[in-house]
Amino acid sequence: MKKEQITIDGSQGEGGGQILRTSLSLSMCLKQPIRINNIRAGRKKPGLLRQHLTCVRAAQEICNATVKGDELCSNFIEFTPGEINGGEYRFAIGTAGSTSLVFQTILPALLQAASKSTVSFEGGTHNMQAPSYEFITKSFLKALEKIGPKVDCKLERYGFYPNGGGQWTAEINPIKETKRLKLLDRGDLVARNATTIISKIPLHVSQRELKKVAQKLNWTANELFENEVDSIGPGNLISLKLVYENTVELFDEVAQRGLTAERVAGKAVSSLKRYMNSKAVVGEHLADQLLLPMALNAGGSYITHAVSEHVRTNANVINQFIDDAISITEIDNDTVKIVVNGINN
Repeated sequence: MKKEQITIDGSQGEGGGQILRTSLSLSMCLKQPIRINNIRAGRKKPGLLRQHLTCVRAAQEICNATVKGDELCSNFIEFTPGEINGGEYRFAIGTAGSTSLVFQTILPALLQAASKSTVSFEGGTHNMQAPSYEFITKSFLKALEKIGPKVDCKLERYGFYPNGGGQWTAEINPIKETKRLKLLDRGDLVARNATTIISKIPLHVSQRELKKVAQKLNWTANELFENEVDSIGPGNLISLKLVYENTVELFDEVAQRGLTAERVAGKAVSSLKRYMNSKAVVGEHLADQLLLPMALNAGGSYITHAVSEHVRTNANVINQFIDDAISITEIDNDTVKIVVNGINN
């Protein structure tokens, strides 16, 4: 029996692009026709930008979907999915828009495909308000390995805003067996480091960032690394990494015009300190990104910070597709437990 179309309000909660991306992923995986209205209504430039349109068309190609409204600035789409197909794909945003967000949109579907997929991405690899390539590979995918998926990635070229031009490839193996993910205790701290990524910018910027980290965190020289890379345009990012027995957290900050190197490093340090001074096992951004793959697999639970509006919106969208999939319980003023009932429990 063909499922009836459900309607998603793109203006709910924080009203951003995550509503679109999560809805597309769930539509593909559950074979659920959808209509999304008021797309990105909470943003200064509402509707589909090029990055979001790439997500729609990537999803369409992967499951041979029928789509209406897939054009720039459109405030709605209708998406009727077909069968998910593994294979070789290439998705180019055409701007510095985030490739990692396109990747996270299509990953759940390709994990359900009958065959392995190789996907190439072109666009931004290190963007503000989006997970960096390093966060994807060193934190997000590390957590997913505990669920079951095996994904191998290779970065060919960095892409910073506003020039973009980054390139990377993901090899996605279909998931064969899923496990419940429980992240209720960090375990002991195993390693920590700070890495700057810099391209076509004076090296003293990177050095000043690392100096600030050393001052604020008392980290030693053998925990500080510089990585000068090639990219089409200039760019800089600092990434602070904490490796625990049970989880890996990254705290990234992308440099932007008008912010000193010290300020960029200071913002990353503040995020790290907030995490370390809390009872959270899963950081704020990873907490958001784990909801969907957990709901579509065996579920589980984790401890995180006081929940952001972004997390609550994502949970509400998932619950619209899967009844009572996600529950959020406050433990204290800065700690919550999130329980996910996966469809493969």
